[in-house]
Amino acid sequence: MNHRWTKASETKPWTVVCGSVAAVLVLTMTQVHATSPGDPLAPAGRWEGNTSGSASTPPMGWNSWNAFRTEVDEGKVMGAAKVLADSGLAKLGYNHVILDDGWWMKRRASDGRLQIRTGIFPSAATGGPDGTSFKPFTDKLHAMGFKAGIYTDVGRNACSQAYDLHSPNLPQGTTAEREVGLDGHVTQDINLYFKEWGFDYLKIDACGLADFIPDSDLVKKQSYRGMAPLIERGSINRTDIGAVRARYEIVAAAIKTARPLGDYVMSICAWGMANVRSWGKDVGNLWRTSADITPSWTSMLHNFDSAAKRALYAGPGHWNDPDILHIGHGEFDANNPVEVRSHFSLWAMINAPLLISYDLQHGPASLLAVLGNADVIGLNQDKAGHQGIVAYDSDDAQIIVKTLGEGQRKAVALFNRGASPAPVTLLAMHLKLADGAPVTLRNLWTKETLTFTGEKAFTLAPHETLVFEAHGKRQLENGVYLSEIPGSINVAVDGTRQPQLDPTVHRMIDPWSSTRSGGSRPQYAGWGGAQPDATPFGQSLQVAGQVFTSGLGVLSNSRLQVKNDAGYARLSASVGVDDSTENTKELVRFYVYGDGKLLAESAPARFGSKVQALTADVRGVKVIELVVRDARTGNAVPVVATWGDVQLSQAGAALPGSRAPGSDRI
Repeated sequence: MNHRWTKASETKPWTVVCGSVAAVLVLTMTQVHATSPGDPLAPAGRWEGNTSGSASTPPMGWNSWNAFRTEVDEGKVMGAAKVLADSGLAKLGYNHVILDDGWWMKRRASDGRLQIRTGIFPSAATGGPDGTSFKPFTDKLHAMGFKAGIYTDVGRNACSQAYDLHSPNLPQGTTAEREVGLDGHVTQDINLYFKEWGFDYLKIDACGLADFIPDSDLVKKQSYRGMAPLIERGSINRTDIGAVRARYEIVAAAIKTARPLGDYVMSICAWGMANVRSWGKDVGNLWRTSADITPSWTSMLHNFDSAAKRALYAGPGHWNDPDILHIGHGEFDANNPVEVRSHFSLWAMINAPLLISYDLQHGPASLLAVLGNADVIGLNQDKAGHQGIVAYDSDDAQIIVKTLGEGQRKAVALFNRGASPAPVTLLAMHLKLADGAPVTLRNLWTKETLTFTGEKAFTLAPHETLVFEAHGKRQLENGVYLSEIPGSINVAVDGTRQPQLDPTVHRMIDPWSSTRSGGSRPQYAGWGGAQPDATPFGQSLQVAGQVFTSGLGVLSNSRLQVKNDAGYARLSASVGVDDSTENTKELVRFYVYGDGKLLAESAPARFGSKVQALTADVRGVKVIELVVRDARTGNAVPVVATWGDVQLSQAGAALPGSRAPGSDRI
């Protein structure tokens, strides 16, 4: 839908100065509230971020998959629950016990009701017309103080039916009886899981939409009913993103109906495919951003990277999910304490769900001590829900900074990605703390405290992650940069026109195909999304040569929402087209709304236009919306736009050079 720039239906010439070049342009300028019906950039005037379900903080608990795959049984699950309770981990928040794949016997032909494999879940042998029931199982978990979780697939068949064909615990029977996924049975199965059986958490895989291709060897040999794939793992362009999202939306609606009080968690497991990192936040409570994790350092890097730079897309009620913890196995077993602490620290810093997944009954106590670090857990479970921001980025080392609460406290992780010692210098600037004032760091693993002013040098051991809580004088004593509070931001529209694969995710040797292909390629869409303190494509924020160390990098035709729960009085920013933009011709304009009303707007700007100061009085405003529009001419690529130093403050005076709504001057 094109947006025409007009002002009171008048057309007049405008002179735009771009550096030393002056051009006379005929533009039509519009008061932005005169938007077209259905315009996605029109202000909503209300918070649109997903708050359904009961995941105000990232879910914590135990999942059976990495521990046992399909070789799971009732004793193993209950044994894990007992360890959680007896060890004190449950009191620290590990309160979800999730049964993954391997539990089902079949879908009963007479009425489509799912039947449980009672040989491994004997309490489910309830008999009667229902045949089997998980109600005794969930009752036991609930009596122990836990939430109960279960696994399904959004298609006809589960992942084990494609990838675990050796398992003795696959669904049995006819082709139809082995179709245990949600397809064709959404309402029936959701009511069964949540209403009858009493589960609280549902993990929903997507192999049924990707792997049961008509006429494939798998379908022929296993006598499955083929389905044209909606997800093509190797091609985002051949994946039907809308259809995949619609499938999950139908499930989400059924869960909301089954649990009208919102006491549930919906976990989307589409492994970073179908551009889920863009829409998962609007549908579920967590969404996988990558393929399954394996117990290797490079796999951990791969999964971490898939979520680490998507902070603006997560927050209370909706979380990036780089997969369950693989602590307890391989390179993250008790013989690798440095790697174990790094894995756990990184998941905590980026607000990943903390789901343990090893055999707790036979695991070493040293791992329980790591998983029970209350200080590190506290970072993950901070109520404000601000995912850590990558403040320094390289292939060798990273600095990740996380705002706690409303910004008076910070956490910082210094992360050595490599196998050699790494020199890392932490700056007060990384923390957005004052350069000339003391900064106190408390090490959350050793509990030691140190103080520095300006900067502090560290040498990190191979694979080491140091995690600190930081205190100091804030750069903004009377406010906060928006990039510090990503959990208070909802990317309603991010301006991407065509999903692009993210080239910054670590390209591990594929653990399933090894080097049998031509190479490890980028595979997850999300490149070009909104970013804190960087452009959508990972460059420094810079307008007309002016660099901003704080700000939001977006594409044109984007709309971001900001909660003003702290009651700030003023929003201010320095705005313009970023110097890194590929589209150097298109004009854009910046707008600020408060609770649906236009508060401020910029003059039109293009590449080379000088920085414009923009301020808005947001006293009493609950939801602020930041919009960047372009003329949307043809199929031009979006313009990279920068909200430089965008901040909320209690100060009342407007910055010099700001424009009131409808101002005619450029």
